[in-house]
This record gives sequence, structure tokens and C-alpha cells, in this order.
Amino acid sequence: MKKNIYSILKGTFLVSDDSFKNWRVIIFISLLAIVMIASSHSADNKVYEIARLKNDVNEMRSEFVDGRSKLMKLKMESEVMMAMKGKGIAPSVIPPKKIKVKSQQ
Repeated sequence: MKKNIYSILKGTFLVSDDSFKNWRVIIFISLLAIVMIASSHSADNKVYEIARLKNDVNEMRSEFVDGRSKLMKLKMESEVMMAMKGKGIAPSVIPPKKIKVKSQQ
């Protein structure tokens, strides 16, 4: 046990005759660590992107609601009358008449 610990501390396990299997394990673990770090960064970037897109959606939704409320106000009869009053157009005082079309047969 003591010999193995000294071997690790001195680094002789990396240069001995059977060190090839040790190097393979070290390289494999290093590659796994690199893949894990890359995966973690990718997940973080996706979380930030999702948060940004949620903010964009909320902003666009509020713009839509604001535009829709402005449109509803502009479509009101009183608003149309006030806009046309400036141009000299007033609503008719004579009620409209219904036209009935009879078929020729």
C-alpha cells in the first residue's frame, strides 16, 4: 500500500513498463471531463436563450395587447364621429332604408 502511494506521488506509475494502461485511463477520464464541461456550457447557454426568448415573448404580447386596445378605441363610433367632425362630415339624421330585391323567376 505504501509503495502504491509513493508511486502515485512520485509519478513513476506514468513512466513504468506497464504505464500504457494507466495513460489510457487518464486520457479517457480527461476526455469525459471535457465532454461534461462542454455539455454544461451548452446547457447554460440554452437556459439563457430560453430566458431571453421568454422576455421577448412577454414584451411582444404587451405590445399586441396595447395595439389591440388602441384599435378598439379607434373603432368606437364616438371616436369616428369626432375624427370626421374635423373634416366636416356628420352622421346622417335620416335613418337608412332597407332595400329588398325580389328574384326574377
